[in-house]
Amino acid sequence: MIGPVTVIGAGLAGSECAWQLAIRGIPVLLYEMRPERSTPAHHTGNFAELVCSNSLRSDELTNAVGLLKEEMRQLDSLVLQCADRHKVAAGGALAVDRNGFSEEITQRLTEHPNVTVIRQEVTEIPDGVVVIASGPLSSDSIAARINLLCPHSDLHFYDAVAPIVTLDSVDLSHAWFASRYDKGTADYVNCSMTKAEYEAFVTELISAEEAPVHGFDDTGVFEGCMPVEVMARRGMDTLRYGPLKPVGLRDPQTGKEPYAVVQLRQDNADGTLFNLVGFQTHLKWGEQKRVFSMIPALKNAEFVRYGVMHRNTYLNSPELLDRYYRLRSDSRIRFAGQMTGVEGYVESAASGLLVGVETAAELLGFEPVNFPQETAIGALGLYISQGSIGDFQPMNINFGIIRSLDQRIRGKRNKNAEISRRSLAMIADLRRKEVFRYEDHC
Repeated sequence: MIGPVTVIGAGLAGSECAWQLAIRGIPVLLYEMRPERSTPAHHTGNFAELVCSNSLRSDELTNAVGLLKEEMRQLDSLVLQCADRHKVAAGGALAVDRNGFSEEITQRLTEHPNVTVIRQEVTEIPDGVVVIASGPLSSDSIAARINLLCPHSDLHFYDAVAPIVTLDSVDLSHAWFASRYDKGTADYVNCSMTKAEYEAFVTELISAEEAPVHGFDDTGVFEGCMPVEVMARRGMDTLRYGPLKPVGLRDPQTGKEPYAVVQLRQDNADGTLFNLVGFQTHLKWGEQKRVFSMIPALKNAEFVRYGVMHRNTYLNSPELLDRYYRLRSDSRIRFAGQMTGVEGYVESAASGLLVGVETAAELLGFEPVNFPQETAIGALGLYISQGSIGDFQPMNINFGIIRSLDQRIRGKRNKNAEISRRSLAMIADLRRKEVFRYEDHC
């Protein structure tokens, strides 16, 4: 009888890891401290709660995260199954109704016969095989235990969350539905701004009062989640080349490209809530209302959630972890999720999937999968375990860390499509390994 695996944390990584173990017949003790003890960023006690954007980014195979998602689909990912069932309109991206998505993940894990859910904080590292997926907002107690395991190895950044408004409070006389370059369906609300409106907005944004965050400074912000006010400080036109870029959008009222555009993306299945794309912020809530209401379409906007900022902690993983995300100094302990240095929802879930599959293979006496660098999930694990120890930085999946093709392919999209084709062929071949025939040994 294989003893239970303890998974600490039921975020995206912990939930995916627990699922991969459970469907292979391995008992799991899944610890989640919410709702008894929450964090500055969470709002519910549900598993896999999306605390920032509701987008899992591009779903196209010419994009690395699109490839990673398709690999995960082929590997029976719980996160992707639920994301696909709760998707909302977002052009070429995969965005979800965040409540329906996390509620289904919670239900499926809670009801699985091989998963025992324990709603309490973990303060000590348990005996046996343990997967620590407590996330960048780990409680002080478990963070202290991690520090003892990994002394002088953590680094941290700050993540910021974007606000959400109700659609019926948006003034559509200053906005229209469209996707950039009219690609796909018209899924975004595009809020136009003139040059004068944009410059007045940026001026106020730069001087707006920020909420106090202990130890915060602009250099401690991860580039992929940069607060909009921090971007604005880099120059008057920075936002126009970033989240407010008007390229590929034409205002139907004028027939011309606006000076700047704020995009809103659907946030729930009913289409009543929309988030401000790229508007992560740590301004005080009153200041968010004041400054963001300067966007003409949002003059009378009803904010149902304001942006917040929270600390994210990462391990110096190349020094500490192997390609299976196991602690080199104690292989019974594994890590998964953002604290390993993977950046993004999909990447966090992918790390949990890899840890779950490889842990199951080890416990069941099968050979490891050893996902190769030609696959997105393998490339991410190899980056985490073999990257630069002295200058390790959190990383989104990208084609730059996936092994290059042996032949030259003309055109970036064609090359990326061929990398994806090669990867998915390898995933199909890897699925012949015994650890993927889990119907036989559940």
